[in-house]
Amino acid sequence: MTDFEPGTFDDLLELMKRLRAPGGCPWDAEQTLDSLRRYILEESHELVEAIEEGSSLDICEECGDLLLQVVFVSEIAGERGWFGMEDVTRAICKKLVSRHPHVFSDVAVSDASEVSRNWEKIKSGERKRREADSSAMAGIPRALPALLRAYRMQERAAKRGFDWETGDTAPVRAKVIEEMDEFRAELESSDDAAMKEELGDMLFAMANLARHLGIDPESALQDANGKFAKRFREVERQAAEQGVEMESLDLDELDAMWRTAKDTIKRGK
Repeated sequence: MTDFEPGTFDDLLELMKRLRAPGGCPWDAEQTLDSLRRYILEESHELVEAIEEGSSLDICEECGDLLLQVVFVSEIAGERGWFGMEDVTRAICKKLVSRHPHVFSDVAVSDASEVSRNWEKIKSGERKRREADSSAMAGIPRALPALLRAYRMQERAAKRGFDWETGDTAPVRAKVIEEMDEFRAELESSDDAAMKEELGDMLFAMANLARHLGIDPESALQDANGKFAKRFREVERQAAEQGVEMESLDLDELDAMWRTAKDTIKRGK
């Protein structure tokens, strides 16, 4: 039986110290900030997936797993004399207060979009005071999924006025068509580098159209991924039921199975 019954946040901090201390866990003791990067990303994605699937128990569990990574990083940083968990919580509290002057000061705002614009202005001012990069593009993680990063960059640019008129998607749609035409032209040239560049431009333009339509492109693509996986599994099921290998079927036969899969799933909704 364990002699440690954790329950509070302080208990979690104490548990992490014990795991890292001599006589604790060899695996936990050998972890570094670099080795934790993959787990931070994995746990972040697992929490997002739990939120998408809607199970409160899973969301709770994944929140704990992600919180553990923050505590882990803070413990390693504390061992190096950099900062501790109290510094982390103090810093985020200070940031929340300074970036919500409409709550903690006398600044008046009309809606959430004005709050967002003020937030970016305050962030830019903070960067200038630290003599850091004050560009609207600063602070957008390079490790973000490319589609989400494009969306965030476009949001930031829009807050600086670099955007088409809100509510009018015609020029945004025209830009998508323009980029599609340029990509089509490069397809005919067979220039791999040029095709890659134009495909990127086309995806970037489509992300911008999604933003103007109020659609999260990352979420939309994830939904499409999920739909494809569900239909593909149904095609695999059909093939197994018929006792055939998918690789032995021609494209017309596979397409027929695909259409059947779509109908089957649609009826099952």
